[in-house]
Amino acid sequence: MSIFTILLGGDLVATPRLARHVSGSRVIAADSGIRHAPALGLVPELWMGDFDSVSPEQRDGFAGIPVEVFPADKDKTDGELAIDTALSRGATRLVLAGAFGGPRADHAFLHLALALALAEQGVEILLSSGAQEGIPLLPGISHFDYPAGTLFSVIGFTDLDGLTLDGVKWPLAQRHVPFGSSLTLSNAARGPFTVELASGRAMLIAHVGEH
Repeated sequence: MSIFTILLGGDLVATPRLARHVSGSRVIAADSGIRHAPALGLVPELWMGDFDSVSPEQRDGFAGIPVEVFPADKDKTDGELAIDTALSRGATRLVLAGAFGGPRADHAFLHLALALALAEQGVEILLSSGAQEGIPLLPGISHFDYPAGTLFSVIGFTDLDGLTLDGVKWPLAQRHVPFGSSLTLSNAARGPFTVELASGRAMLIAHVGEH
């Protein structure tokens, strides 16, 4: 498995759990996401973007990292360009660090949708802010090993059919969940748990804290 960490411009807390996720990975920084590299102890192999969110001082502080500059007027975000580059370099698993929060809610929503699209293409993917994690849910059974008490939500991007949650505080069995329903918000792990989905697309958001 070839693991790449993509450093994005959203919020990030450098936790031991996130450090384990990115350990041994290759790293590409997208624009202002470079600021997360020191906190995670990472040295990107490439820094790319239009650099409209980067100060001259930051450019000087990371002067030794290879840079690929794109025009501000382009058809993809800096994050998507970084992901494309990682895939072209053989990535089979992606950790999108800094995927949530920050000043651009539209970018955060894009990261969720893009993660689902990549998962459908067979790419294993994790979105993280350190304190929160996102994992795409596709039809089938997914297993999770979060500690008991971990708060999580299942956010549907479509209608969900045959949704089963087992090993959680509020289990479900073969439920239909309409798109936009809050039914699957704010559940909690009892320990290791499973999510089974017959059809639909969703994202599991887990609040893992700062451990």
